[in-house]
Amino acid sequence: MIIGLTGGIGSGKTAVSDSFEALGIDIVDADLASRVVVQKGKPCLAQIQEHFGDDILNEDEELDRAKLREIIFQSDQEKEWLESLLHPAIANQIKDELEASNSPYTILVSPLLLETNQKDYCSQVLVIDVPIEIQIERTLKRDGVSKEQVQSIISAQISRSERLNLADEVIVNDGSLEDLQRAVKNIHQKFLSQK
Repeated sequence: MIIGLTGGIGSGKTAVSDSFEALGIDIVDADLASRVVVQKGKPCLAQIQEHFGDDILNEDEELDRAKLREIIFQSDQEKEWLESLLHPAIANQIKDELEASNSPYTILVSPLLLETNQKDYCSQVLVIDVPIEIQIERTLKRDGVSKEQVQSIISAQISRSERLNLADEVIVNDGSLEDLQRAVKNIHQKFLSQK
């Protein structure tokens, strides 16, 4: 059984996936998979370098993610090119990791689970929900970016109400870390009983 774990930026997906991992559940993280496919020596990185030029790499000859993000936020055409290259590679990486999992169920963590076909891998969707004000506050504190950047990321993601409508299970993360861990333990028992 694969449980898709998603939520908007700053909702606490990492804290939740860490809690599941502490309970012995294998975690497949779409963000980590997206980093693996552009590592030094991987075919996707060579194609990105060929397309954008050598200055898309940092001094260690690894992808300069900030520079790439800047380019694709300014050009829909470049964003589409990049997505057509990376999405199939990321999908293959995710599938490989899901197949390698051997815990009672597996958590697939993805901020874009509902916006992409990644939800098709999942038997259920678990949404981590927080009010938008908390999303903004947490992301500002964590990432040191501008409020405008956070708001543009939020508006680029599926809306909170749509996300909640597509959820099979919801954890509201507006309390303490202990509250969150308790909620994870409860839902973990529920998932185990469905096996």
